[in-house]
Amino acid sequence: MDAAEVLVSFLVVLIIIVSLLSNVVVLICFLYSAEIRKQVPGLFILNLTFCNLLMTVLNMPLTLLGIINKEHPGGGGFCQIVGFLETFLTTNSMLSMAALSIDRWIAVVFPLSYHSKMRHRDAFIMLGYSWVHSVSFSAVSVCLSWVGYHQLYASCTLCNGRAHHNRTQFVVFTVVFHAFTFLLSLIVLCFTYLKVLKVARFHCKRIDIITMQTLVLLVDIHPSVRQRCLEEQKRRRQRATKKISTFIGTFVLCFAPYVITRLVELSSAVPISPHWGVVSKCLAYSKAASDPFVYSLLRNQYKKTCSDIINRVLKKSSLNSSRIRGENGRTNTIQATE
Repeated sequence: MDAAEVLVSFLVVLIIIVSLLSNVVVLICFLYSAEIRKQVPGLFILNLTFCNLLMTVLNMPLTLLGIINKEHPGGGGFCQIVGFLETFLTTNSMLSMAALSIDRWIAVVFPLSYHSKMRHRDAFIMLGYSWVHSVSFSAVSVCLSWVGYHQLYASCTLCNGRAHHNRTQFVVFTVVFHAFTFLLSLIVLCFTYLKVLKVARFHCKRIDIITMQTLVLLVDIHPSVRQRCLEEQKRRRQRATKKISTFIGTFVLCFAPYVITRLVELSSAVPISPHWGVVSKCLAYSKAASDPFVYSLLRNQYKKTCSDIINRVLKKSSLNSSRIRGENGRTNTIQATE
């Protein structure tokens, strides 16, 4: 292994550790908090967490072994199963992010009718489409033998291992697959979150006007108080923009290099570095590690749930230690009297 492969291997190990721990924490919070389970977005987050965990446990370690051994540790049938899972999980996670953005769009743009427009039944319908969509593309690729070990990405994934007369079909399938997964999800994310940002800025502007009118009326207000109010208005606008940029930016940063590489690969005239192929794959994997922080763990509700779980564990631990000390004290007293 050269220095680049060692660095990439270390990156994959780091992604596996962060993804596994963060997604497990999200799953624990979902199981612990009844309030999170009652909310419709919790279903989309649970589905996304499920996909990320399976990707972390099943696909990432095999890619790591592929980087180290330069071959897949298994037969053709096993590789097809792994490739099917990768296509299914990646597609499902993208569509789950799109579903989350639709939920936020309805909640912000139509707040009064949110509970009638987005019910648990509607969420299950959206998740059902996500699963059917993901299974369909994955099953077609396996049935046409377009799944195998791809040396460029050191993993089992879409790969045209059949005769050259099927190349046109494979090219069409690859383009359609990425158009109806990555591109469709990106369009939904941009449309919904930009609408959310527009509404958020409108409300911030209304609040700013009311605040400025109040500051004008309070002629005796201290200049420092007025300055703090203006700074808070600016921070409020920046927070809304930062959140939307994070949702869209992480999606593009993690998935776009890999998707573009897969499309460029269809043209044999453009050579692709094997190191870049693995790096683009690692960027796609890194989305599984960033999703828990982007969608869950940095929200106040999940922070509070994590805090409650930690406090409960620490309290239980302290009670157990106190009980053990009490039992040891009684044992020592009995031995002393004897």
